[in-house]
Amino acid sequence: MSSPTLNGQVIGQAHYATRAVLERELARAGVSFQQSVALNAITAEGGVAARADLVHRMTGALKVDEAPVRATLDELTAAGLLRELPAAGSGLALTDAGRALQRRLADTVAAISARLYADIPAQDMAVAGRVLTLVKQRADAELTRT
Repeated sequence: MSSPTLNGQVIGQAHYATRAVLERELARAGVSFQQSVALNAITAEGGVAARADLVHRMTGALKVDEAPVRATLDELTAAGLLRELPAAGSGLALTDAGRALQRRLADTVAAISARLYADIPAQDMAVAGRVLTLVKQRADAELTRT
């Protein structure tokens, strides 16, 4: 069987299959995909971020409207994984529980990645990374055109 040519369908199938594996593990932890993205985003900011910055980062990454992102941040706050900072709720910070959960999720993602990418040569990974980054940049540019 010959290898398929890289196209949107192949990329999509790989994305959805990988995401299904991830979402199965997230469900076991009681976390939605969007919640995991939010925890990763605030962790990338050092554990503290302005709410508006998180909303912007997540809408850009997930290509979704602001309302579901705001709802996700509210869910994480209600669950005690994020806490609002003083100044009229303009900032959010990870709680100890949120930080611990994000670490567990990061370990889970690392284990999934190790299994799924095992034995793929580094050179192939580098080429795939460059190609997919270019495709994403082009798609993002198309989305900004009106």
